[in-house]
Amino acid sequence: MKKKTAFLITAVALVAMTFGCKKESTIASTPAKTNVQKSMNKSLVQDINLGIAGEFVILSKTGITNVYKSTITGDVGASPITGAAILVSCTEVAGTIYSVDAAGPLPCAVTNATRLTTAIGDMQTAYTDGAGRSNPDYLNLGAGNIGGKTLTPGLYKWTSALIVPADITISGNSTDIFIFQIDGTLNMSSGVNITLEGGVQAKNIFWVTAGAVTLGTTSHFEGNILSQTGINLQTGASINGRMLAQTAVTLQMNTVTKP
Repeated sequence: MKKKTAFLITAVALVAMTFGCKKESTIASTPAKTNVQKSMNKSLVQDINLGIAGEFVILSKTGITNVYKSTITGDVGASPITGAAILVSCTEVAGTIYSVDAAGPLPCAVTNATRLTTAIGDMQTAYTDGAGRSNPDYLNLGAGNIGGKTLTPGLYKWTSALIVPADITISGNSTDIFIFQIDGTLNMSSGVNITLEGGVQAKNIFWVTAGAVTLGTTSHFEGNILSQTGINLQTGASINGRMLAQTAVTLQMNTVTKP
């Protein structure tokens, strides 16, 4: 009887130990599972379909001002404003300048109101898509100041203005998507640069801003800007990307290159 009792006690102890080990193992694995899920969410971020707007390097609804000489690689257009509001010259653009009427820059402007209407509609649809993405991976990173940071793939959101007072790096691979939602303005300080790392492509970076965008003198920017208002490049600033503005684009001796 004593031997049977001892056996039962030993068996119960072994079961308890086994259960305890399994429970401990499950608890320890929970953080790892959370990290994997977060990584999977980032990989599921889809790019923003720009439609016909993606064929332009500069697209505006209310005009393009310019201080000579800028160097622009890609197509340029404005609509519904008259072509007289497109103030870049033919010698500054390696691409086509589209105008809604014959008042566009001579002798190179191409009148094509239909194409421009489609492009403007696609631009607004793309903005609505980008601004409406939910469940960001990062919310109010740096409290609106991302100077000096390295940004990895995913969906970012700021509920106020965003400033870039120091160089930043965007790091990932050639297929990674980056969407930056900004409910306020975007201001980049003079002389500040964005650097791409690991094969990241500017065409896969989207800055979706409710407020105006200002790039300081001699700064360098990477990515597509979808602005609900204006985009202003100060003297000597450059961008590898697109400027798609629902109001005006302002240039001052800038280099603008379609990615």
